[in-house]
Amino acid sequence: MFISDFDYRLPPELIAQEPLADRAASRMLHVRRHSGEIEDARFREFPDLLRPDDLVVFNNTRVFPARLFGHRSGSHAQPLSPRNPASKEFLHGKVEALLTKQISEWEWEALVRPGRKIGIGERLAFGDSEELRAEVIARGEFGERTLRFDLVPDFFATIERIGHVPLPPYIDRQDEQSDRERYQTVYARERGSVAAPTAGLHFTPEILGRFRQRGIETTEVTLHVGLGTFQPIHEERVEEHQLHREWYRVSPEAATAVNRALDANRRVIAIGTTAVRTLEYAGRSGRVEPGSGETDLFIYPGYRFHVVSAMLTNFHLPKSTLLMLVSALAGRDLILRAYDHAVAEKYRFYSYGDCMFIE
Repeated sequence: MFISDFDYRLPPELIAQEPLADRAASRMLHVRRHSGEIEDARFREFPDLLRPDDLVVFNNTRVFPARLFGHRSGSHAQPLSPRNPASKEFLHGKVEALLTKQISEWEWEALVRPGRKIGIGERLAFGDSEELRAEVIARGEFGERTLRFDLVPDFFATIERIGHVPLPPYIDRQDEQSDRERYQTVYARERGSVAAPTAGLHFTPEILGRFRQRGIETTEVTLHVGLGTFQPIHEERVEEHQLHREWYRVSPEAATAVNRALDANRRVIAIGTTAVRTLEYAGRSGRVEPGSGETDLFIYPGYRFHVVSAMLTNFHLPKSTLLMLVSALAGRDLILRAYDHAVAEKYRFYSYGDCMFIE
């Protein structure tokens, strides 16, 4: 299977640059995988499309302002060559770091720019007043660096003050104060993600209240979105790609709820690809096991689902692992036909865009 099998044409103007004022006002493409039907709908209709005995599973991870701006400091800092146009914004030692995974109390994996210029042993300082300082202590196989931060009284309070919301690179603007609230689900609790589980961005307290009114059971798992969401695919064959590991947790209560639904042959509906990967990894034996750890489960066509039978998801980038995941659930041909329909009908794409319900 080739990466090129998951390509499609997307006009740039369909990439949503701003969220809608009303989270629940998004359009929703309803895809029925068994019949192959595709129907235009609205997200507000989502609760009415569910069955009373469905179990809906959310990812309660919380995005933190993990994007830091600063400069190189110490003996290693050297201005970049002005003859390289790509490096102009990093002249005079300016740097950008995206914290992707906490390793220990003071050590983090990070993507840094300019990547090729920052070596082990370099000192970096972040914030207008250099509130945070760090040393580069290692380089990983995917080009990420390990940063060891100097001790500060409250690390996360400092991050909240000087950090920026890590908007995806296809959003062509600087982050704004409003993104701190909108690039976050209303049920976010567990801090640790560098990207939002975007299918959840459509939910409002009103929509969740309609779930309760209809008696639809819900539960939560946690998967902290990390480097894998930014990791490009370099191999030509899908099977040769390796996902970066991301931290997850399934509580005993969530595992019990999911297993009870499976035993009763009820549908388990995942909100987003991150919830799918968490459930499928924890349930790879056929029973969902409680616990925490790291997963690099890569789901693509040919995968046999053990837990998830339906999902809500946003529209994903061409040739991406997330597009492969939804193709595994609904079939590649049906998904690409659905995407062609969404393009023709001018749906809004990607993180701040519209959604798709696959059942």
